[in-house]
Amino acid sequence: MPAFCRDCLARLDAPAPRCPACGGRRLLAHPELFDLSIAHVDCDAFYASVEKRDAPELRDRPVIVGGGRRGVVSAACYVARIHGVRSAMPMFKALALCPSAVVIRPRHDHYTAVSRAIRAMMEALTPAVEPLSLDEAFLDLAGTERLHGAPPAVLLARLAARIEAEVGVTVSVGLSHNKFLAKIASDLDKPRGFAVVGRAETQAFLRGRPVGAIWGVGAATQAGLAAAGIRTIEDLLRWEEAALVARFGAMGSRLHRLARGQDGRRVAPDAAVKSISNETTFGEDTGAREVMEGHIWRLAEKVADRAKARGLAGRVVTLKLKRADFRLSTRRVALREPTQLADAIWRAAAGLFGAEAGRGPWRLVGVGLSELGPAAAADLTGDLLDPEAGRRAAAERATDAIRARFGRGAILRGRALRGGS
Repeated sequence: MPAFCRDCLARLDAPAPRCPACGGRRLLAHPELFDLSIAHVDCDAFYASVEKRDAPELRDRPVIVGGGRRGVVSAACYVARIHGVRSAMPMFKALALCPSAVVIRPRHDHYTAVSRAIRAMMEALTPAVEPLSLDEAFLDLAGTERLHGAPPAVLLARLAARIEAEVGVTVSVGLSHNKFLAKIASDLDKPRGFAVVGRAETQAFLRGRPVGAIWGVGAATQAGLAAAGIRTIEDLLRWEEAALVARFGAMGSRLHRLARGQDGRRVAPDAAVKSISNETTFGEDTGAREVMEGHIWRLAEKVADRAKARGLAGRVVTLKLKRADFRLSTRRVALREPTQLADAIWRAAAGLFGAEAGRGPWRLVGVGLSELGPAAAADLTGDLLDPEAGRRAAAERATDAIRARFGRGAILRGRALRGGS
């Protein structure tokens, strides 16, 4: 059975308790180990791992990355997870479970920079890299063995070791014959894991798993499936495709395929980003217009920064508001031309807020940009009704250049100080 050592990368003819070359115990063996090429690489507790890397004194402490007590958990380290803390959990609940946790506000620009460094290492192995978010991506390493002198499994172990050594965060790897199975596999052995699902074992591997293991099947879909008596993938296998489609629509066909481990999607490095958004939950409800506009400006800057980093511009600006009673409202406006400028995004979002301002107080605000396209088509004509728009655009570009050289704190807009940071 093919095997190799994840520590020194030595290949073995058969599994063994220890690596004969380095004595390591992290050996990986599988009948199809050197025949599979689709991988899912997932950073382990990414935001929290970056924070621990930057502050080594936190290494053994529970760390939660997230907002104030009214916000939600963006990431939790594995120490905090032992106490039951999970991503997307309300902060007040997380702190009740783990009162000794160190809470750190997210630094999205910093995480983006770390993500880019990891992405560059992936792309050095294969051009077929499909990012799903800052901390995970699919890779297709078919045909790379001749170029790099090692099969995909060994290349992935080498990549994981390089990321840990040079970037300072750990990753877990899932290797299989399609994206669906690779993504499941990457979650089987965290942290610093490497799991393999071969073609021959696909049915046996899936059969006893809950339907929640299927990508995209969330709590609402699980409840609908449970109402039909479907709780495991084995339950799904007893349904004909036509019956699933009749009951669940297009999702039924997808469930039928994935329950059998069938996933023909290719790893698509050019997968389009559909929207860019950011939101914040306040520590205390607020209805003050000046405070809200300050938050909207900071969110517009974050959205603009991400659009500029990706070379994108959008034609539709969205404002999301959640009232103190949890009622959610979403407003959109189409711009005359695509933009990636914070000033244009802010003016559109602030205009949308003007129609809602008296309906607070608010507990959450979000800003988004959609109908995205190449930045080359952005901000070309300016606003004929606003002769100062060109001057503000030039000032923003100059500000971007200064921040790129001296850091984000080098220049702050006055409205960014409203309502606190």
